[in-house]
Amino acid sequence: MTLPLLPITLVDVFGSSLMILFALLCVGLAVRLRRQDRDNLVWTYLLWFSYALAGFAISRAVGHITEHVSLVLDQGHTWKILKPYSGAINTISFVVVASITLFFERIWKIYQQIARDKLALEDTHRQLRYLNRHLEDLVAARTRELTHSESKYRRIFELSRDPILVADETGVLIDFNPSAMRLLAIDSESGPDRALSLPDLLQHPGDWDKLRGELLATGFINDEELELAGRARQSLNVLLSATRENTAENRTVRFHFLLKDISQRKAMTRQLLQADKLASIGQLAAGIAHEINNPLSIILGYTQLLIRSEDAATERYGDLRTIEKHARACKTIVEDLLKFSRSTQTRKEAGSLHQAVEEVVNVVRHHFELDNVMITCELDPAVPPMVIDKEKIEQVFMNLVMNAKQAIGKNGAIQVTSRFDPERKLVTVQVKDTGGGIEARHLPRIFDPFFTTKKTGEGTGLGLSVSYGIVQHHNGEILVASEPGTGSTFSVVLPVQQSELVVPQADLAVPQPESRKVGS
Repeated sequence: MTLPLLPITLVDVFGSSLMILFALLCVGLAVRLRRQDRDNLVWTYLLWFSYALAGFAISRAVGHITEHVSLVLDQGHTWKILKPYSGAINTISFVVVASITLFFERIWKIYQQIARDKLALEDTHRQLRYLNRHLEDLVAARTRELTHSESKYRRIFELSRDPILVADETGVLIDFNPSAMRLLAIDSESGPDRALSLPDLLQHPGDWDKLRGELLATGFINDEELELAGRARQSLNVLLSATRENTAENRTVRFHFLLKDISQRKAMTRQLLQADKLASIGQLAAGIAHEINNPLSIILGYTQLLIRSEDAATERYGDLRTIEKHARACKTIVEDLLKFSRSTQTRKEAGSLHQAVEEVVNVVRHHFELDNVMITCELDPAVPPMVIDKEKIEQVFMNLVMNAKQAIGKNGAIQVTSRFDPERKLVTVQVKDTGGGIEARHLPRIFDPFFTTKKTGEGTGLGLSVSYGIVQHHNGEILVASEPGTGSTFSVVLPVQQSELVVPQADLAVPQPESRKVGS
């Protein structure tokens, strides 16, 4: 090696050594960056690029250094042997560097696309999370609205004083509120296994076909008056309104019914009619009684005069007695008419209701026992003293027990009971007999004047009418329950009240409308 080439050789050897050092430093730095963020594609690329570049640098630097060392040691032939290998290694290292660069460019494009897709997915995810939260808020708000609405309408359904029923197309009840349970005596345990049917609750089952047909045709019913079966199949008068609901795309039908109990209104209407009837008949009876009474008194008076002057053994005497008997019967009827129609003063005094009952029973007991009719009393000692017209109340009970006796005939029993309801402050006296009972068709008319089912001559049909008026003027009511073959029970219900001892009252033939008559 000539001296002028020595500096160049030293520079080449020193530069090659620095190349090896720098390549190793680059590899070390790339390794540290890669360890800090293993998911960073750039650091991954720099790491592999540093490996390839370091291999290329080491191969080329070692080749240069080996060449100069061989020349210095006069081993040129050795270098000639190694030179092709060094060149091949350099070429391979360069190809690796180039391949990594070209491969990274493709990978980088894919990475950028993945990054863009990632950003898009993150943005979509944020939007979905927002929509999800917003949807949850909407669902929660809608749920609160539905819960509030359901609670509101459930309160209306449960607290309604009018019965509400929901039935399917066949009339089977799906739901009903507590008012319906109370009115119709529905068992609270009724469920799917104990299905209730609206047609079974109607007094006239044929009404269901009419209701169903009208609902299917028009979709609604307004204020249809019906009779329902309440407790113990007792007839109830109701106004029914209904609507049709189509559900599940019109595949099923439901009927919603609203009932209003008008039984009391109907009873009051009947009582008003009864009061008008009694007033009209009372006026008519008063006129007839006065017109008949005078000639009847003359007939009876002259008959009695003729009897005095007639021999009792003659046939004419018997005829006169017959005339007298029937004239007296007519006079009794006229007196009853006058009692029924005449305005009188009712004198109410503090007294014992039980005493009035016992006096009536004591008067009739012996007479009843002759026909083997036993009369018993079971009186509630809790009944307090009451303000009553004792004479007229005795007349009421006398009419009731005499009617009971006539209904029995012979061989039976009459039971008189009383009870006191301290909460409602009502006293109820019942007269129960074992007679033949009253037919249902006669029950609405038993308090009508002159209505009687007795044989001719056995009654005028005024006893119950007069009793009805007396009880009305005591602010009470008379109830009757009767079935043919099982006897009858008349109940006199009187309020316990403190009022004036002497109270002028209106005509007994014009009762107040608060009473009600019931039959079973």
